[in-house]
Amino acid sequence: MFHIIGGDGKEYGPVTVEQIRAWITAGRANLDTQAKALGTDEWRRLADFAEFSSPDGAPPVISAPVVDTTGLASHGARTGAALINAVIYVLAITPGLVLTTTRLIKQNPQITQGSFLRPADINIAGMENSIAWIYAGLGMAMFVQVLLIALRGQNVGKLFVGARVVRASDGLPAGLLAAGFRRYVVPVVLIFLLNSLFPFLGFLFLLVDYGFMFRADRRCLHDLIAGTKVVKA
Repeated sequence: MFHIIGGDGKEYGPVTVEQIRAWITAGRANLDTQAKALGTDEWRRLADFAEFSSPDGAPPVISAPVVDTTGLASHGARTGAALINAVIYVLAITPGLVLTTTRLIKQNPQITQGSFLRPADINIAGMENSIAWIYAGLGMAMFVQVLLIALRGQNVGKLFVGARVVRASDGLPAGLLAAGFRRYVVPVVLIFLLNSLFPFLGFLFLLVDYGFMFRADRRCLHDLIAGTKVVKA
């Protein structure tokens, strides 16, 4: 039997050798963890005890930490939520796109006649107001999504698929700063900035971001930025 010092600095025990070995396998302890045998006062590394070394004195082989995925949202659910949210953004900017396109054709009837037009030949005078409607629709959709994430950890897509954003450390609500700003606003701003520097660079970032979802802990890049994870609601 042993007492050990946990990663939080607190003393735990007495616990059995088998329990400590299970913690080592799960990544909750390692051979440098401080421990003392029951009935003694000397703190030593676990590696210094014969119970945690092989007969030849070499440290035991420890498997990679096992990530519990029981409560995590599935890849399918997260992908579905992302697609639903994408549809929402498209619907939000559609009125502005229709208004802009209609006005553009009205000012440039040659567009519908199949004539070749250089960008410099297109009349875009007075288009600022109609383009503003595109950004207004997108901004309103983003505001609603951020509000929902901040208040309940679920935007519209996650509501539909039954998923929720929580803090990765303790599973508690992530709140406005983590879920609303760092997890949502920061990546969106990055995408727009990258696309402004080079076409499609932002979309490449988006692909890399979601590619991280196939890690063992299913945390996207924006989850790592915000310290969050997505669980079943």
